[in-house]
Amino acid sequence: MEKDNFKNQTFISALKNTINGILYTFKTSRNLKIETIIGVCAIILGIVLKISKIEWAVLVITMFLVLITEMINSAIEETVDLITEEYNEKAKNAKDIAGGAVTMMSIMSVIIGCILFLDKLIVFIFNK
Repeated sequence: MEKDNFKNQTFISALKNTINGILYTFKTSRNLKIETIIGVCAIILGIVLKISKIEWAVLVITMFLVLITEMINSAIEETVDLITEEYNEKAKNAKDIAGGAVTMMSIMSVIIGCILFLDKLIVFIFNK
């Protein structure tokens, strides 16, 4: 296949390809599905606890960073699998490092979630 066949000819074709990439990742990544469900739960909690606009901005940015990191991890895993099917220590390291990035982002999101919700949740639960 020629190199030029991978280039997008128009903005619309580029957009279609990016949407295909998002849909493919949702279809094939169990973790992305789980992270999306957790994100929806966070949105519901934000609505119930009536968080501020700034808190919404922090929440949405954090949620998308987790999903983006997971998609980058999936892209790295796909690329490594394309390059080699046999065990290779460097391939394992690449996958482990990418997975570690998702883990770190997820830990950060939990910390941010605690900062955003914990005090409001305590008030909500004990003042009813």
